[in-house]
Amino acid sequence: MAGFEGMNRKELRHDRHTVSLLTDHMVFAPKYRGKMLVGDAAVIAEGINCKTCVEMDIEIIEIAVNPDHVHIFFKYPPKYSPSYIAKRIKGSTSRILKKEFPHLREWCGEHFWAPSCFHGSVGNGWDVVQKYISEQDKYEYNREK
Repeated sequence: MAGFEGMNRKELRHDRHTVSLLTDHMVFAPKYRGKMLVGDAAVIAEGINCKTCVEMDIEIIEIAVNPDHVHIFFKYPPKYSPSYIAKRIKGSTSRILKKEFPHLREWCGEHFWAPSCFHGSVGNGWDVVQKYISEQDKYEYNREK
């Protein structure tokens, strides 16, 4: 395959009919950039994001849940678009957070997340993005890496 000679074979995604390396740095925030992702809400949000990605066969490279936004850096299969992935992640997270924490429904109404999000296509040189996300101020919770 032209262009992939110097790349570590484990970095490439091998599916039945495709070989790909699709990565995205996605950032999204609660409505009004509210600092709602703290304590247990942040822990649960991260868990839901990870579970949704596993269900979609998406590999999370790095994730950071901050009080007022979320960074996810991931490798995804070519059958999904970044906007579809965002819709699934934001939808499942919103639904479960509002169920677990009724005060969030009172605060945000029907939609927990702001309608927009950032997508940055990263390519195969992702060290800078991975380092940036890993250095984010994450939620106040002791967890093992």
